[in-house]
Amino acid sequence: MISAQVLSTTSLTLGWVAYVPLLLWAVARTRWVELFTDRRRQHLLFGTVFALFALWLVRRDFDTGVSYHFIGMTAVTLLLDWPLAILGGFFAQLGLMALGRQDLAALGVNGLLIIGLPVLITEVCAILVERAQPRNLFVYIFCSGFFAAALSALLCLLAAMGLLWLDGRFAMPEWLTDFVGYLWLIIFPEAFINGMVVSALVVFCPEWLETFNRTRYLQAPWKDDA
Repeated sequence: MISAQVLSTTSLTLGWVAYVPLLLWAVARTRWVELFTDRRRQHLLFGTVFALFALWLVRRDFDTGVSYHFIGMTAVTLLLDWPLAILGGFFAQLGLMALGRQDLAALGVNGLLIIGLPVLITEVCAILVERAQPRNLFVYIFCSGFFAAALSALLCLLAAMGLLWLDGRFAMPEWLTDFVGYLWLIIFPEAFINGMVVSALVVFCPEWLETFNRTRYLQAPWKDDA
């Protein structure tokens, strides 16, 4: 998460210009009738927003204006599908902003980094897995959960560092040359958290996952010969 003080006006403006259409697209693609009539889905949405809000509160704020926290959007995307995942992340952002833990000006940039990019990566991975139509549920857990979360953390971090470098208003630390060695300390925990959540949902509540094909993954073994 990046503070507005280390971003240029151009970056802040472009962030909002790209983030607002993304939110509008998510609103247009959300199945509102199903959401309003399904109480279980409403509880999942509200619970997810609260979980993201709590997760993003547990963070490390640096004096330079940059904060680090886990993202968690991979599990949310697999749970709610991408339109509601984007809206849920946005509501969590509003909660952080209400507590003064996020700048309104940087809401667009941070939304693209910690919501838009992870949701895009997770959705692409889920689509590729579904096209392959594997029968082993561990393929779904690893590729859509662990791998998608790890790739999201990596690209989100690289995108944030690239944005700060382009703006030229952020003093890059001296240890940046050893940055590759620290990537594993960021990527693996993100992949582990999202992967474990997805694994638990597959085992205990597979019907909650919008992107999980229960007919194929949980079919009886003797049906493979049919």
